[in-house]
Amino acid sequence: MPFKTYSISCFFTGEVVALFILILILSMTNQQIASKIDHTLLKPTTTEMQIDQLCKEALQYGFAAVCVPPNRVEQAAEKLEGSSVKVATVVGFPLGYNESIVKMLEANTAIESGADEVDIVAHLGAIKEHDWEVAKMDLMIAVNLCRENDVISKIIIETGLLTETEIVKMCEICTELQVDFVKTSTGFNGGGATVEAVRLMRANLPKNIKIKASGGIRTRDFAMQLIEAGADRLGCSGSVGIINEK
Repeated sequence: MPFKTYSISCFFTGEVVALFILILILSMTNQQIASKIDHTLLKPTTTEMQIDQLCKEALQYGFAAVCVPPNRVEQAAEKLEGSSVKVATVVGFPLGYNESIVKMLEANTAIESGADEVDIVAHLGAIKEHDWEVAKMDLMIAVNLCRENDVISKIIIETGLLTETEIVKMCEICTELQVDFVKTSTGFNGGGATVEAVRLMRANLPKNIKIKASGGIRTRDFAMQLIEAGADRLGCSGSVGIINEK
């Protein structure tokens, strides 16, 4: 009697695959976790000395990037020149209601100063009014400028202030704009990142658009939960504590 042949894929149910992915995430090394973190300092009182320390820590721990105020981009770029650590900054931050032309000028200045990545706050008022054309056009010029200069664009949609329907719609708009990342939060308004928001975003974005979770990420356990939910990058001000957590 001949043996039956089975496709190996039949033995891997969705639950088994999910469990396997979870095991891989939980076994991540400190270096692997660090490589997903944007080491962040965006306080209005940020000093030159603090930026120097931020960059030193980023080099020491191997963080993906530092995220600094726009007026500190040039300093960070000089400190990190020749390293694998990227320089990120913010545009329209933290409220998002700057005029579109101002966001474009901010993005251009950041790029000229040496930014590798730009985190742009969406027009939250337009989102709440469901004026989707305005919400899209508000971002288009700055996103296109980033693409033309090979700079990563990350769109902050402030999930803590949005309904699920609004989050899904912004994912659709970001897909149309072909952004590089969609980011949960500024960390200054509403709630920060949540597992539920990241999962919703992941379910409504194509694989080529990544997710950055930020705001309120203070423990290794929460960081791992967000990664498991689909976050590719984490914005953290307490990055060193997360990596050193026992």
